[in-house]
Amino acid sequence: MKHIPVLLKEVIELLKPEPGKFFIDGTVDGGGHAREILKRIMPGGIFLGVDWDESMIEKLKRDDEIKSYAGKGDIKLVCGNYAELPDILAKENLPKADGLLLDLGFSSEQLESSGRGFSFRKDEPLLMTYDESAEPVKEILKEIDEQKLADLIFELSGERFSRKIAAAIKKNTWRKTIETTGELNEIIKSVLPRNYERGRIEPATRTFQALRIYANRELENIEDIIKKAGDVMKHDGRMAIISFHSLEDRAVKKLFKRMSKEEEIEVLTPKPVRPTREEARENPRSRSAMLRVARMI
Repeated sequence: MKHIPVLLKEVIELLKPEPGKFFIDGTVDGGGHAREILKRIMPGGIFLGVDWDESMIEKLKRDDEIKSYAGKGDIKLVCGNYAELPDILAKENLPKADGLLLDLGFSSEQLESSGRGFSFRKDEPLLMTYDESAEPVKEILKEIDEQKLADLIFELSGERFSRKIAAAIKKNTWRKTIETTGELNEIIKSVLPRNYERGRIEPATRTFQALRIYANRELENIEDIIKKAGDVMKHDGRMAIISFHSLEDRAVKKLFKRMSKEEEIEVLTPKPVRPTREEARENPRSRSAMLRVARMI
């Protein structure tokens, strides 16, 4: 399934990429947003694409459209965590940027073909990490205590059966490590009612979300990069963040509000920008997207 960039028109209108500018896509993924940015900053532009998933970076390096801009400006594709952008800029000898985009969404390509256990619909190794060197979920579940596991499932997903799920998981890890997503999915389903959420969502959805967020420190990373924006962005530079669930959006909103009061940024989107009906219809995965943009001052 091809990854379709969400809110593409709105991102371009609010970030305002222009020829000769330096733009960063901190979650470059399949390059959907990157291609549109590259069209507008060339000739003479600088582009830095960052992604935790090394396979995504290697794939983009082979992409004919991306390669076609190589002689028109400077393009760098780096495997790394966007929260470490100040260090990446220093290592790559790059200046502060005119624009930064973070699309926090979970790409369909990672979901369908990563083989790292992001989907409960597939029986894959229970890893759930973007970074191959990070501690996998199967080890986290073995080491974490039941109370903490229940708390993180509830806090990061709102799953009201978190205590039952945590108890069932720990009961199983006493015997052996839960090695695959299929095993974890069956354990979760075994303790949930048959009419769970009246069939609106799959029983494992919220637990898998919580474990992925926890394993990858997703909320901490959002907070880190926003706090470091002054080390990454030029005066007047624009930062756009697309989130897909309320925890992410709440973190972005809270930090933007605080930095606005301290006169570090100007918030350009008092309310999050949402997809049009047409986009939501054509790309159902865009329905929950929320875009917030700020300008450095």
